[in-house]
Amino acid sequence: MTEGDGDSVDTSCDQVPSQKVIRAIAAAEGIPPEQLHPPTYESLHTVVDPEALDALFARRSDGAPRPGGEVTFPFCDYDVTIERDGSVVLEERADSSE
Repeated sequence: MTEGDGDSVDTSCDQVPSQKVIRAIAAAEGIPPEQLHPPTYESLHTVVDPEALDALFARRSDGAPRPGGEVTFPFCDYDVTIERDGSVVLEERADSSE
């Protein structure tokens, strides 16, 4: 992880965005990804449809990459941004006392 405005996680390996998010949050929390589950942590399904998220960043049917875009959503006390290149950026939420 690198520090900056938010924590950026190198997710260059061949993982789908939903898996990258789980791994990034687990790394930020200092736990193995297998431990990122209810009741201690919320489920990714409660904030975003993982299959839809993966489809947003999947290559087009002809194999071409998508032209751009990013998506941001709150998850486990972080604002999670998946950037066009598939990298995941975490920023701690200011209102994380919920």
